[in-house]
Amino acid sequence: MGVDYYNILKVSRNATDDDLKKAYRKLAMKWHPDKNPTNKKEAEATFKQISEAYEVLSDPQKRAIYDQYGEEGLKDAPPSGNGCFPSGNGSGSGSNGFNPRNAEDIFAEFFGSSPFGFGSTGPGRSMRYQSDGGMFGGFGSGDNLFRTYSEGTTPRKPPAVESKLPCSLEELYSGSTRKMKISRTVVDAHGRQVQETEILTIDVKPGWKKGTKITFPDKGNEQQNQLPADLVFIIDEKPHSTYKRDGNDLIINHKVTLAEALGGTTVNLTTLDGRSLSIPVHDIVSPGYELVVAMEGMPIAKEPGNRGDMRIKFEVKFPTRLTQEQRAGLKRALGG
Repeated sequence: MGVDYYNILKVSRNATDDDLKKAYRKLAMKWHPDKNPTNKKEAEATFKQISEAYEVLSDPQKRAIYDQYGEEGLKDAPPSGNGCFPSGNGSGSGSNGFNPRNAEDIFAEFFGSSPFGFGSTGPGRSMRYQSDGGMFGGFGSGDNLFRTYSEGTTPRKPPAVESKLPCSLEELYSGSTRKMKISRTVVDAHGRQVQETEILTIDVKPGWKKGTKITFPDKGNEQQNQLPADLVFIIDEKPHSTYKRDGNDLIINHKVTLAEALGGTTVNLTTLDGRSLSIPVHDIVSPGYELVVAMEGMPIAKEPGNRGDMRIKFEVKFPTRLTQEQRAGLKRALGG
């Protein structure tokens, strides 16, 4: 078939008129030469392909010929007198067949006044450069000029829409997959604002910290002649009943009796991934004593396989009263 217009617009062969408009609107906004000042040649060629594909597929007569005979069928089609296949004298290029319309005309009809400011004139307003014809030959009537981006006329990008994503320490320890259903405003092919819903998938990586940002480009609300806003989720950390996070370390406060502080004890814990730990304490626990358990902290996101430490902070619970016998016994035992 040669050029695949359906593939160019990224639509199926049974695409409806609304499907075509939506596809054209998205791709034309993305590839308009004014929006790609650093990639002019590729943008120009792609923009021409998109425009020609839309012109053919949105016209029932052209689409029927294309579906049956392909691109060659359009070139060989007889004049129809309706502007689709312009008549000629039977000789020379363009005397018969499909002659694509100017892509800028299609774009202007679709969007009204250009959000990119093409058509502006005067010193300092815009520049012009010559089209090289591209793979489709003539791009339309006139001198085939395109205008490049001029400062101050590019569509505005609204500030990103930020939302907190609360995560438990268990999720940040082991990682998790979150499904977020969003509802946003978009501009349809007719320029109307409509609501659409979508489910976004967020893969929370082990070790991510509070404040980590996950950005979904162009998934925020959209307004006429504006680029869609980005949607940003910011990791937030839910409080935990046992552990507190300090960077890559996990901190736990543990109370012991005076007898345990002096005679030894064992700390029994359940880790964030469900393991049971029994940690013997042989040192004398004085006020402010801290026991460090290596590699039992949070995963370090940028160092796979590495973890922070677990830091156990002890609080010694002194008795409120002692009998005379207990006092005497302590003095004997401690040599007081």
